[in-house]
Amino acid sequence: ANYISDQEYNHLNFAESFLNIGEYENCVFRSCNFEYADFSAFNFNDCEFIDCNLNMAKVMATAFREVFFKDSKILGVDFSSCNDFGFSVRFENCQLTNSVFYKSSLKKTVFKDCILRDVDFSEADLRSAVFSNSDLSGAFFDRTHLEQTDFRTAFGFAFNPDNNKIKGSKF
Repeated sequence: ANYISDQEYNHLNFAESFLNIGEYENCVFRSCNFEYADFSAFNFNDCEFIDCNLNMAKVMATAFREVFFKDSKILGVDFSSCNDFGFSVRFENCQLTNSVFYKSSLKKTVFKDCILRDVDFSEADLRSAVFSNSDLSGAFFDRTHLEQTDFRTAFGFAFNPDNNKIKGSKF
């Protein structure tokens, strides 16, 4: 597989020019359109996606390790199908409506200024995660680990405390 490091990709349109499958390390993707892109089995290590459209991208067995998403649209992406080894992501000012984090490990994950409407967090591990100024309207929590999770500036969330682990959560 290809190994690509320290590259910056600007205004790439995945519909017209696809990214080669492989391992991307310390790369920046800026203002790229990856709508409906198939990233199955790609590896992204220490990468940034800034002002990108990843709506409906396929991420089957995709590795996201220390990946930062900023100012991006990530609607309807099923993160539960990712490679969970070393899975580590951060989101700032992103739209993640209808995305799925079922059974995902999101310990200490920061969601800052995000729209997380109707996101599925069932059975996810969100221990010590931070939902900073984020909209969780309709987000689904079921048997979710929410110990030490910070909801202090989040809004729109609702969940059954008997059905989730919430010890030490901050409201």
